[in-house]
Amino acid sequence: MGLISEELYEVMQGTVDEWIRCYDDIPYAKDIPSSLPYHVSLTNRGYRALVYSGDHDLVVPHVGTQEWIKTLNFSIVDDWRPWSVDGQVAGFTRSYANNFTFTLGGGHTSSEYRPKECYNMFKRWIDHKPL
Repeated sequence: MGLISEELYEVMQGTVDEWIRCYDDIPYAKDIPSSLPYHVSLTNRGYRALVYSGDHDLVVPHVGTQEWIKTLNFSIVDDWRPWSVDGQVAGFTRSYANNFTFTLGGGHTSSEYRPKECYNMFKRWIDHKPL
């Protein structure tokens, strides 16, 4: 190791707790406050939101996300339809006054499972292009 690398290593040691990717148990009894009021507040101010779920997410299932979005009472602009990347169906989308999309084969961290598809989804959304 060079001198700079050794100094950086010494600074970094002890600054971060052990990182654990996922826990083995899911805390079902844990009460997590709703983010709904924040979402409503931001969308009422004109901010767009891309809400997406992986269809293989067992921690936050996409059907739960769909129910959460229904409570926002947004108008449906474009009903369920497939969206594609490189000619392959990457998932399905339903556009509201905002947007809801789910990726086929995506898990709890969709971009980890389907990086190309999630990149395309985000790029199109940020560029105001349809999926």
